[in-house]
Amino acid sequence: MRFLLLPLLLALAAAPVVAQTSAVMSAPSDSAIPSPMRTYALRLKPGQDVRQQLNAFMVLHQIRAGAVVTCVGSLTQATLRLANQEGPTVYRGHFEIVSLVGTLSVNGSHLHLAVSDSTGRTVGGHLLDGNLVYTTAELVLGVLEELDFRREPDPASGYRELTIYPAAPAPKRPK
Repeated sequence: MRFLLLPLLLALAAAPVVAQTSAVMSAPSDSAIPSPMRTYALRLKPGQDVRQQLNAFMVLHQIRAGAVVTCVGSLTQATLRLANQEGPTVYRGHFEIVSLVGTLSVNGSHLHLAVSDSTGRTVGGHLLDGNLVYTTAELVLGVLEELDFRREPDPASGYRELTIYPAAPAPKRPK
Protein backbone atom coordinates (compact mmCIF):
# COMPACT_ATOMS: atom_id res chain seq x y z
CA MET A 1 0.00 0.00 0.00
CA ARG A 2 2.84 2.42 0.84
CA PHE A 3 4.42 1.94 -2.57
CA LEU A 4 1.17 2.66 -4.40
CA LEU A 5 0.84 6.04 -2.69
CA LEU A 6 4.34 7.22 -3.58
CA PRO A 7 3.66 7.75 -7.34
CA LEU A 8 0.43 9.58 -6.48
CA LEU A 9 2.22 11.86 -4.01
CA LEU A 10 4.99 12.55 -6.52
CA ALA A 11 2.44 13.41 -9.21
CA LEU A 12 0.61 15.77 -6.86
CA ALA A 13 3.85 17.46 -5.84
CA ALA A 14 4.77 18.02 -9.50
CA ALA A 15 1.35 19.41 -10.46
CA PRO A 16 1.48 23.09 -11.45
CA VAL A 17 0.01 25.64 -9.08
CA VAL A 18 -2.48 27.84 -10.88
CA ALA A 19 -3.13 31.33 -9.54
CA GLN A 20 -6.72 32.45 -9.34
CA THR A 21 -7.24 35.67 -11.26
CA SER A 22 -10.89 36.43 -10.64
CA ALA A 23 -12.20 39.62 -9.04
CA VAL A 24 -12.63 37.64 -5.81
CA MET A 25 -8.87 37.86 -5.33
CA SER A 26 -9.10 41.53 -4.35
CA ALA A 27 -10.42 40.35 -0.99
CA PRO A 28 -8.13 39.07 1.77
CA SER A 29 -7.27 35.41 1.68
CA ASP A 30 -6.99 32.77 4.35
CA SER A 31 -5.47 30.40 1.81
CA ALA A 32 -2.17 30.38 -0.02
CA ILE A 33 -1.56 32.89 -2.79
CA PRO A 34 1.51 32.33 -4.99
CA SER A 35 3.95 35.13 -5.70
CA PRO A 36 7.40 35.44 -7.24
CA MET A 37 10.08 36.44 -4.75
CA ARG A 38 12.90 38.98 -5.08
CA THR A 39 15.68 38.76 -2.50
CA TYR A 40 17.89 41.29 -0.76
CA ALA A 41 21.06 40.50 1.16
CA LEU A 42 22.12 42.93 3.85
CA ARG A 43 24.54 43.17 6.73
CA LEU A 44 23.89 45.04 9.94
CA LYS A 45 26.88 46.44 11.80
CA PRO A 46 27.86 46.67 15.47
CA GLY A 47 25.46 48.69 17.61
CA GLN A 48 22.60 48.70 15.09
CA ASP A 49 19.14 47.69 16.29
CA VAL A 50 17.87 44.72 14.26
CA ARG A 51 14.16 45.58 14.35
CA GLN A 52 14.67 49.29 13.70
CA GLN A 53 16.94 48.55 10.74
CA LEU A 54 14.45 46.07 9.26
CA ASN A 55 11.60 48.56 9.66
CA ALA A 56 13.67 51.32 8.03
CA PHE A 57 14.52 48.98 5.13
CA MET A 58 10.82 48.16 4.63
CA VAL A 59 9.91 51.85 4.53
CA LEU A 60 12.85 52.83 2.28
CA HIS A 61 11.92 50.19 -0.31
CA GLN A 62 8.13 50.38 0.31
CA ILE A 63 7.98 46.61 0.82
CA ARG A 64 4.39 45.50 1.34
CA ALA A 65 5.07 41.77 1.78
CA GLY A 66 8.30 40.13 2.80
CA ALA A 67 9.87 37.46 4.96
CA VAL A 68 13.19 36.76 6.61
CA VAL A 69 14.78 33.95 4.60
CA THR A 70 17.82 33.57 6.87
CA CYS A 71 19.82 35.45 9.49
CA VAL A 72 23.05 34.71 11.33
CA GLY A 73 24.97 36.99 13.62
CA SER A 74 25.46 38.07 17.20
CA LEU A 75 23.96 40.48 19.72
CA THR A 76 25.08 42.28 22.87
CA GLN A 77 21.49 42.79 23.95
CA ALA A 78 18.37 40.76 23.16
CA THR A 79 14.97 42.28 23.89
CA LEU A 80 12.06 39.88 23.51
CA ARG A 81 8.43 39.55 24.43
CA LEU A 82 8.25 36.02 25.75
CA ALA A 83 5.24 33.76 25.22
CA ASN A 84 2.07 34.97 26.95
CA GLN A 85 3.83 37.96 28.55
CA GLU A 86 2.79 41.59 28.22
CA GLY A 87 6.11 43.42 28.47
CA PRO A 88 9.70 43.02 27.28
CA THR A 89 12.43 40.89 28.79
CA VAL A 90 15.96 42.24 28.24
CA TYR A 91 19.04 39.99 28.17
CA ARG A 92 22.53 41.54 28.23
CA GLY A 93 25.71 39.70 27.26
CA HIS A 94 27.00 38.04 24.11
CA PHE A 95 24.48 35.98 22.13
CA GLU A 96 24.47 34.08 18.86
CA ILE A 97 21.41 34.52 16.67
CA VAL A 98 20.08 30.98 16.30
CA SER A 99 16.99 31.95 14.32
CA LEU A 100 15.13 35.00 13.07
CA VAL A 101 11.88 34.28 11.25
CA GLY A 102 8.71 36.08 10.35
CA THR A 103 6.81 38.35 8.02
CA LEU A 104 7.75 41.91 7.08
CA SER A 105 5.70 44.81 5.76
CA VAL A 106 5.38 48.57 5.91
CA ASN A 107 1.94 47.72 7.35
CA GLY A 108 3.42 45.86 10.33
CA SER A 109 5.85 43.00 10.80
CA HIS A 110 5.74 39.90 12.99
CA LEU A 111 9.17 38.50 13.84
CA HIS A 112 10.44 35.87 16.26
CA LEU A 113 14.06 35.69 17.42
CA ALA A 114 15.94 32.87 19.16
CA VAL A 115 19.39 33.48 20.65
CA SER A 116 21.83 31.35 22.62
CA ASP A 117 24.46 32.32 25.19
CA SER A 118 27.97 30.91 25.75
CA THR A 119 26.55 27.90 27.62
CA GLY A 120 24.13 27.05 24.82
CA ARG A 121 21.10 28.22 26.80
CA THR A 122 18.57 29.34 24.21
CA VAL A 123 15.66 31.73 24.59
CA GLY A 124 13.22 33.04 22.03
CA GLY A 125 10.21 35.27 21.58
CA HIS A 126 8.80 38.24 19.69
CA LEU A 127 11.51 40.56 18.35
CA LEU A 128 11.17 44.02 19.89
CA ASP A 129 13.28 47.18 19.62
CA GLY A 130 16.50 46.79 21.61
CA ASN A 131 18.26 43.89 19.85
CA LEU A 132 21.74 45.33 19.37
CA VAL A 133 24.24 43.81 16.93
CA TYR A 134 27.55 42.69 18.46
CA THR A 135 29.79 41.89 15.46
CA THR A 136 27.40 41.38 12.55
CA ALA A 137 23.92 40.34 11.50
CA GLU A 138 23.80 38.88 8.00
CA LEU A 139 20.29 38.71 6.57
CA VAL A 140 18.59 37.55 3.40
CA LEU A 141 15.11 39.01 2.96
CA GLY A 142 12.52 37.77 0.49
CA VAL A 143 10.06 40.23 -1.05
CA LEU A 144 6.78 38.80 -2.34
CA GLU A 145 6.07 41.32 -5.06
CA GLU A 146 2.52 40.27 -5.89
CA LEU A 147 1.26 40.32 -2.29
CA ASP A 148 0.28 42.92 0.28
CA PHE A 149 0.58 41.92 3.96
CA ARG A 150 -1.63 43.83 6.36
CA ARG A 151 -2.32 43.57 10.08
CA GLU A 152 -6.04 43.61 10.81
CA PRO A 153 -8.07 42.95 13.97
CA ASP A 154 -8.94 39.29 14.42
CA PRO A 155 -11.92 38.74 16.73
CA ALA A 156 -10.82 35.15 17.42
CA SER A 157 -7.40 36.12 18.84
CA GLY A 158 -8.03 39.71 19.88
CA TYR A 159 -4.83 40.77 18.09
CA ARG A 160 -4.00 42.41 14.79
CA GLU A 161 -3.19 39.37 12.67
CA LEU A 162 -1.78 38.86 9.18
CA THR A 163 -4.22 39.28 6.32
CA ILE A 164 -2.94 38.59 2.81
CA TYR A 165 -4.12 40.61 -0.20
CA PRO A 166 -2.99 40.58 -3.81
CA ALA A 167 -0.78 43.62 -4.44
CA ALA A 168 -2.39 46.53 -6.23
CA PRO A 169 -1.07 46.96 -9.76
CA ALA A 170 1.68 49.54 -10.07
CA PRO A 171 0.38 52.86 -11.40
CA LYS A 172 1.13 53.47 -15.07
CA ARG A 173 3.55 56.29 -15.74
CA PRO A 174 2.49 59.00 -18.18
CA LYS A 175 4.31 58.93 -21.50
